[in-house]
Amino acid sequence: MEGKTISLSFLLLSLLAISVSSTSLQYHTLLLHSLPLTQLQSLDFDAQLLSGDGSDLDPDNTLSLQLHHVDLVSPSSFNATPHALFKLRLQRDAYRAKAISDLASANATLGRRAGKPHAGGRDFSSSVVSGLSQGSGEYFTRIGVGTPSKYVYMVLDTGSDVVWIQCSPCKKCYTQSDPVFDPSKSSSFLGVACGSPLCRRLDSGSCNRKKCLYQVSYGDGSFTVGDFSTETLTFRGTRVNNVALGCGHDNEGLFVGAAGLLGLGRGRLSFPTQAGRRFGRKFSYCLVDRSASSKPSYLVFGESAVSRTAVFTPLVKNPKLDTFYYVELTGFSVGGARVPAIRPSLFKLDAAGDGGVIVDSGTSVTRLTRPAYVALRDAFRMGAKDLKRAPDFSLFDTCFDLSGKTEVKVPTVVMHFRGADVSLPASNYLIPVDSDGTFCFAFAGTMSGLSIIGNIQQQGFRVVFDLAGNRLGFAPRGCA
Repeated sequence: MEGKTISLSFLLLSLLAISVSSTSLQYHTLLLHSLPLTQLQSLDFDAQLLSGDGSDLDPDNTLSLQLHHVDLVSPSSFNATPHALFKLRLQRDAYRAKAISDLASANATLGRRAGKPHAGGRDFSSSVVSGLSQGSGEYFTRIGVGTPSKYVYMVLDTGSDVVWIQCSPCKKCYTQSDPVFDPSKSSSFLGVACGSPLCRRLDSGSCNRKKCLYQVSYGDGSFTVGDFSTETLTFRGTRVNNVALGCGHDNEGLFVGAAGLLGLGRGRLSFPTQAGRRFGRKFSYCLVDRSASSKPSYLVFGESAVSRTAVFTPLVKNPKLDTFYYVELTGFSVGGARVPAIRPSLFKLDAAGDGGVIVDSGTSVTRLTRPAYVALRDAFRMGAKDLKRAPDFSLFDTCFDLSGKTEVKVPTVVMHFRGADVSLPASNYLIPVDSDGTFCFAFAGTMSGLSIIGNIQQQGFRVVFDLAGNRLGFAPRGCA
């Protein structure tokens, strides 16, 4: 065996070490080890991350913020059981997947906003953390807002274009990890005038006393309403000025933990677009291991975002919907063999803008159009026929009882995109769902024509969005 070990603790319950046979690509070997919760709780918190005073820059002038698992900065989350957090996460994930599918099928557009591009010559980046312990399947980044900067967690979301943050005074605000932002204490906060070109770019905007107001509603019933403004965002000491920002005074629904949302969509009003051609045209992230790893990773904007080890596939343009990142998925291999029933036509984006495949940072579980999922699932079941089956769990219909085992062999899974083959680590498709040794195949079917590559499958890869080159890339082991 070639010794390459990858750690996983999806629910802080176990670690998976993965090694690939040098003579066969058909199986991964999973070694299961116990990891007591008390071991995780004794980890030291990163005081610099908590204070947000990470002003040091990388030697190549890349602006970056560290990526950590949110368990390192949310010790109160240990009061909830991992099982309860996981149930909540899957519920929120189902709402999100349905909302995205509904939006795509309606050929609508998400709320968007724009601002002046950042003036400067350096690449920049921010940290990203998993929102798992907050009951969220999303990932958080820590960014400074205002002048002086107040550091807060914001959700990374490639499935929307809106940048917004909770603001005081609150008509209604949900509970967040950091103090609610007070715009009256920021010298760089500036409201947008009603009728201005920037205000007119909002899909859902209105006016009140000559002030521009925004409203963003999500498919799960959540919404944010408030003043449309421009503000300064700070990424580890590098300031991005005049970012169009929703200052939300009424924020209700299934939002969890973070202070707001950093829209990373493809639309003209997203943050990558606002950041300017030099920076916003290229960005990447690596979604950290869901164990409470202390190793950092980064959300990077600029030339440094493009990994040299990435394999690339072309981005596909949906003429009816500009927010999502569509790619051409052509099939899957399981155990080293192509699944013949999964044809490229199952993932085709048609001329009307229906169907297709998107890569989304905010959806956890990958959804495949039902015929493709059934074929993939059946091929995996056949390859894992020697493993003891367990009852279904939530949306997962292929689960295994691995209790009492120290290692198991599971079939390899490869996603085939046009021009790029992405081999998944076993920890990206066979995940623990309870403390009793139950592991489930982390894919799901959907009756929608739209398929979504979720963040469980993206974990550990640096995912590169090269808008200038109209391509999307995957670099394995990209979180270091």
